[in-house]
Amino acid sequence: MNRTTHDRGRDRDEEGRARSARPRDGLGRPLPYGAEGVPRQPEGVVRNPVATLREAQRLLDAGMPFHAHEVFEDAWKSGPEAERDLWQGLAQLAVGLTHAARGNAAGGARLLRRGADRLAAAGAGEGAGAFGPGAPGSGSPAPGPYGIDVGGLVSWARELAGRTEGTERTEGGAGDGAAGPVVVDAAAEAPRLRRNTS
Repeated sequence: MNRTTHDRGRDRDEEGRARSARPRDGLGRPLPYGAEGVPRQPEGVVRNPVATLREAQRLLDAGMPFHAHEVFEDAWKSGPEAERDLWQGLAQLAVGLTHAARGNAAGGARLLRRGADRLAAAGAGEGAGAFGPGAPGSGSPAPGPYGIDVGGLVSWARELAGRTEGTERTEGGAGDGAAGPVVVDAAAEAPRLRRNTS
């Protein structure tokens, strides 16, 4: 990254595009220059779907959903058009979790619901691993594309959106709307992207 004087000190990447060189924390918030941050995700990395899910899960488990969203963004930009909604839905879930962990309850809940809706539509589409019956007698939907637990993720996102806003009832009756918005721990709330197949 280079800082330029002719562009009011804006940071530039090697290709000359504006890109902040400020370090970031695990939730993607900019830190002051010189502060210790977490390593940034490289942009434009082309991964296969399994590698995308593995890297995104690692970042989610580490409490870095903003960085996981960047992995999903690379997948939607480099993958087939037919999978765009799938990867965008997953990215929206990651950004929704980011906002919820930053204390932006309204924005987090909105993105979690938007991502859940997009993911549900993508998971049910033709040629995208459409839901069918799960294991005989299980009553659960079949895994989505690449083993993604679309149903579980949609449920997780909608439940977290309600809890984030303080409107979701939890065990013991808490969360009836009186408590108000809550800030969540991104690592503790990290969803499982794929069904446990073991």
